[in-house]
Amino acid sequence: MSALQGLDWETLAAELDTEGVALTAPLLTPDQCAEVRELFDEPALFRSTVTMARHRFGEGSYRYFAHPLPDLVRTLRQRLYPPLAGIANTWAERLGQPGFPPDHEGLLAACAAAGQHRPTPLLLRYEAGGYNCLHQDVYGELTFPLQVAVMLDRPDEDFTGGESVFVEQRPRAQSRPLVKRPAQGQGMIFAVNHRPVRSVRGWSRVTLRHGVSAVHSGRRHVLGLIFHDAT
Repeated sequence: MSALQGLDWETLAAELDTEGVALTAPLLTPDQCAEVRELFDEPALFRSTVTMARHRFGEGSYRYFAHPLPDLVRTLRQRLYPPLAGIANTWAERLGQPGFPPDHEGLLAACAAAGQHRPTPLLLRYEAGGYNCLHQDVYGELTFPLQVAVMLDRPDEDFTGGESVFVEQRPRAQSRPLVKRPAQGQGMIFAVNHRPVRSVRGWSRVTLRHGVSAVHSGRRHVLGLIFHDAT
């Protein structure tokens, strides 16, 4: 997975500081995207399946991987974590919060100590008409503040619509919307729940929620990489 070695983390960190969202260069090749996408139809690989309409989350479905994670998913999670931990620790320092271990094994050990043992990487599928309501992926007391979503299909070819939507709730101001359209294989890094933003009093905590606009045609798949485990 040589693409990970060429990521410009300084620029990505700056974009995250500015917007709370940053697009990477492609992390997966088209063949790797197809490999991950096809896992959705192998139910033995997953610990649970969520039908969004049943819970009024939207329209579509997603599946949480079970242990052991597929090699490609596990490798992405492990190798993306250390540079993300550096950004997360900068954010934690600004907000006066505890930091995070430098490697993913350390984070998982901390999750286990907090009673969080269930893997959180997931695979999402949207058909025409599918969408995802604004939400946050917080699964326990210990929450790593950044996550990554990898687009597995080709926008405007495999599906239309289905933009990634973010809403930032700023203190004493109206909310700010943001829309991203990652290409196939690109990763989208964004804040799980909140991020620091400079204010006249130092650093303020700004909340971010994310979702997906309606898919107009075709089928849209995304790999979600959440780095903390769930209770």
